[in-house]
Order: sequence, then structure tokens, then C-alpha cells
Amino acid sequence: MKTFRSILLLFLPLSLHAQEMELPYHQIPDYPAEYSSGNIVGRMIDGLGYRYYWATEGISESDLAYKPSEKGRTFLETLHHIYGMSETLLESSKGEPSIRPKDFTKLSFEQLRKGTLKNLEAASHLMKGKNEDDLATLKITFQRNDQQTSFPYWNMLNGMLSDCIYHTGQLVMMRRSNGNPQHPKVNVFLGKNRK
Repeated sequence: MKTFRSILLLFLPLSLHAQEMELPYHQIPDYPAEYSSGNIVGRMIDGLGYRYYWATEGISESDLAYKPSEKGRTFLETLHHIYGMSETLLESSKGEPSIRPKDFTKLSFEQLRKGTLKNLEAASHLMKGKNEDDLATLKITFQRNDQQTSFPYWNMLNGMLSDCIYHTGQLVMMRRSNGNPQHPKVNVFLGKNRK
């Protein structure tokens, strides 16, 4: 039994590292060959994915419970909010409505993190290659019961996409304030960590 535990402990870090490598945005993917409307939006999503990956890497239970003020959101509540917006980002990229209300409170930190990163990756892939006419036909549609409200995709840029970047910056600030700063080699300009 002792030998089995020793072997298990030997492979556990490798297993955790392999799971981590499965997640997208450890570094930002290569940029597209051309500047098209969809490629630019996809690249913005990729930049968000890289920021979010490192803002949520190495988070402790203490970090999840941290909130900067009595009335502010906790780190975990901010993750719920970002996850919901990442779902809307993906649904809009697919041309699907975003059903409201949704409850993400039962999702674990790992589920929220992986789900957000996978949503961003899928949305980015769907956007890349789209041209100006394709983007003009995309809508953000919210559905509550039988009622739908639609907005042009422009609102995604100044709305959910910008808001996700904004809140990801808050995550970086919260973890730093809680004594767990993000990896010091993160380089958002290059989209990969410095050596």
C-alpha cells in the first residue's frame, strides 16, 4: 500500500500538469495572416483568454472568497459573471440566443475556469475568417421566457468583450491584494510568458 501511494504521489504532479496543458490560452495562438473583421474580433477574444488563463492560474480557496470591499463581488462571484458573459459571447458567435436567467453558483472553480476558457476558444474560432458582411448579420439575442431582445454585434465589443477584459483585470488586482499575485512573467503584449 505504501508503494502504491508513493507511485501515486509521483504521478500526481504530472497528471495535474497534463490537465493544465489541456486548457487553452496558456499562451495566445499565432495571429491570423490578414486583418479582417472576424480575425480582429477573434484576436481580441484570444487576448482575453490569455489574460484570464493567468489571472485564474494558481488560485487558492482564500482567493476565491476574497472581496475588495463589503459591497463588492468576491473573486468567485466575479468568475461567475465572466463565465456568463463568455457563454453569451459563444452563443452570439453561433447565432443562438442567450437564455436568461442562468445560475452558475453550483459550478466549481475548475468548471468555471475550464468552461470560460473553452467558451472563449470556441467563440474565437467561430469569429476568425468572418468578414464585414458576416459580422453585420450577427446579433446578440437575450431570451427570457418567450420574449427575445436583440442588439447588433457592435454591442458585444463595448459590452461583454470589454467587460470580460475589465473584470479579468479585477481578478488580477484581487489576487494581488490577497497576497497571491499572478505569475510575474505574464506578458500580455507578446501573449506568452517571458522566459
